[in-house]
Amino acid sequence: MINYTLGFSPCPNDTFIFDALVNGKIDTGDFKFNVRLEDVETLNELAKNEVLDFTKISYGALPLISENYVVLNSGSALGKGVGPLLISNGPVNSNEVNKYTIVIPGENTTAHLLFSLAFPGAKNKIFKRYDEIENSVLESDNVLGVIIHENRFTYMQKGLHNIIDLGNFWEEKTSFPIPLGGIVAKRRINENVLKQVDALIKASIEYAFENYPLITDYVKLHSQEMEPEVMKKHIDLYVNQFSISLGDDGKKAIQKFMEIYRDIHNITDQPVFLYPSLFLEEA
Repeated sequence: MINYTLGFSPCPNDTFIFDALVNGKIDTGDFKFNVRLEDVETLNELAKNEVLDFTKISYGALPLISENYVVLNSGSALGKGVGPLLISNGPVNSNEVNKYTIVIPGENTTAHLLFSLAFPGAKNKIFKRYDEIENSVLESDNVLGVIIHENRFTYMQKGLHNIIDLGNFWEEKTSFPIPLGGIVAKRRINENVLKQVDALIKASIEYAFENYPLITDYVKLHSQEMEPEVMKKHIDLYVNQFSISLGDDGKKAIQKFMEIYRDIHNITDQPVFLYPSLFLEEA
């Protein structure tokens, strides 16, 4: 038996994807996975330090780790209409955003890059866990928040206001789906192993879809007491054809994301952007 470490978040989209893989519902052959569940910003930090063999990351962290990790074809979260929202505790004009303190779910996240793309002049930023942001906004009229995950479905129940859909801004500017998160693997692992694990992740997703709309106990266990309908909305929004395989459109979207990251950060000579391939070749 060959053991590898695997990190992903407790959010329903990730537990939906990996349930069959890590709980023996599909045949994993000689592979066994030691799972670590963390929020995506923690996973980003672990990837920066090369802690895990396979891990979910935010695509906002990909420029920082792609010298040591390669993107797998399966397990990603991309799509249209799935992006982060900028919210407030009262009506706020988008022209006034730069005057506020902005709470963002992690520095090395897709949400941060999309916000920076839309509001390059906003400098007063605070980084917190994604599930702490709504309360930060509720506690002050001088704070705006960038929300992701299930908060997209619940912020209105708390009387909060949507200023702008940052995902729509990305789509209008680039015409590409939004690269939110993906699964990466250490480049130093044998390529044949990487392809086998990539195929197992794909099989795990297909198994989950064959039984959907069943919400398994594993998904419920880690969903932070989320209502079943919210779990289903979460899965429907973030698990799709791009999760099964990035395909050409998914890869082009990620490459565009890397180009915009380079432009925002004024990077002209960082070797990572010259790396021969971001992606694992398909088996």
